[in-house]
Amino acid sequence: MPDALAYERVALRYPGAASDAVGPVSFCVRRGERVLLLGPSGAGKSSLLHAATGLLPEAIDGIRRGEIRVEGQPADARRPAGWADTCGYLFQDAAQTLAGFTVRDEVAFALENRAVEAVDIPGLVARAMARAGLPTDWAGRRISNLSGGERQLVALAALLAQDAAITLADEPAASLAPQAARRMTELVLARGRTALVVEHKPGPILDRIDRCLALGRDGRIIAEGPPSEVLVAQGPALADNGIALPLGIRLHLAMPEILAPAADLTDSLRGLAPGRRRTEALRAAVLPDPVPPGETLVTLRNADCAPAFGPVVLRDITLSLRAGEVLAILGPNGAGKSTLAACLAGLLPPRAGQRTGPPGAVAFQNPEAHFSRESVAAEITAATDSATASDILARWGLTLVAGQHPFTLSQGQKRRLALALLTETGRWPVLILDEPTGGLDGAGEAALGRRIRALARGGHGVAVITHDLDFALSVADRAVLVAQGALRFDGACPALLRDEARLAQAGLLPPEAAPLLGWLETAC
Repeated sequence: MPDALAYERVALRYPGAASDAVGPVSFCVRRGERVLLLGPSGAGKSSLLHAATGLLPEAIDGIRRGEIRVEGQPADARRPAGWADTCGYLFQDAAQTLAGFTVRDEVAFALENRAVEAVDIPGLVARAMARAGLPTDWAGRRISNLSGGERQLVALAALLAQDAAITLADEPAASLAPQAARRMTELVLARGRTALVVEHKPGPILDRIDRCLALGRDGRIIAEGPPSEVLVAQGPALADNGIALPLGIRLHLAMPEILAPAADLTDSLRGLAPGRRRTEALRAAVLPDPVPPGETLVTLRNADCAPAFGPVVLRDITLSLRAGEVLAILGPNGAGKSTLAACLAGLLPPRAGQRTGPPGAVAFQNPEAHFSRESVAAEITAATDSATASDILARWGLTLVAGQHPFTLSQGQKRRLALALLTETGRWPVLILDEPTGGLDGAGEAALGRRIRALARGGHGVAVITHDLDFALSVADRAVLVAQGALRFDGACPALLRDEARLAQAGLLPPEAAPLLGWLETAC
């Protein structure tokens, strides 16, 4: 039997680029194999997925060298749509998949593309929605009224309805709350399924991966093998290339004299005796340095929050943000976190109650919403000034793409540019970052964390909406939990993330660092 996917000396280049975006690379995905593709932002991971069925170069302008075969056939033997019976996509941004219909129509569209008999479609739609965990009363909801995470679940239902033999998934769980992400993983990476998956934070899915491929900054393969072999044995090389590693391995690399290398942090901590220096080092590795809070910058008092032209989703909210404080806004998909953030920033007036304080700025989930110039450098110069632009480009790892149009960047590069535009001006005392880690590699996430803490030390008030509870733990002093139309918790971030029962009620799971939080509590 031929391999499900085979890449033979494949190299991809975009128009106007002086070098290849990725490759040449050669690898295969066997039938029934689940392969994880790792690499820093801009290494070409998404491009390799797009090229699998010819989306690149037919729909995405570019040049491909080398050969790609899908189940033994050349990828260009059919047009991209012709592979709908064989390959299903889950993109980083669900908007790349969804056409803007109702939920029912979106899921049915996948079946129509496969020429399924009309009489069979309603039953298949209902089955796919149930498998993806979508309530039946969602069927008539418009896609435009869904949150980013809810749209990703609809894209999952459409993929399940399509029932293709091969899944190509690009950070499929990045915008999902942990329990929803686990459901996504269980379905997309079930044993026996064939999948090529890109993921920047591989820890939660490693037990469902058969083989890892790691790309370096130059877009070529630097490591290949079983997850434990690649992540543990090649950990230093991966970290040098900006690739995120499981927390247990990251901590070992930072303090090898304290922790043994292990993908599971519980294994690293087993038998580790407390000690003052050891405890302080481990606490500093996962918790932020404290910043004395200053004056209150913005307050919501008894506020009812609603999206523009939509119904009230949060009622009687009282919340404040102080200078020097980083607040994590946590909760399940569709709980109203982004709506709360827009009210806190002053972009949406509350329907009832009161907001006081200066206006704030929001870094939106979709980074492209921030771009209006012809190049990365022009965006930075317009937001700051030409004297500091080169320093900002270097600080955010954007120097090499300074001349590119922002829309041609990888998702991680777009994210870094959008964050730079918002955080480097010093204009806004209140900053709201909505899912800021989406698309970021390990190095980019670490740099963002340092920048957030620097903003706090500079007197800004920063709120971070995230489903990445480990990132929240590393940057936030305080956390609020949004669920069932209200605030269900407001207090110290570590206290919430140790409360497994409260997290479970909100559809969240403990962070990867939970075993270490327990160890630190015992050590004290």
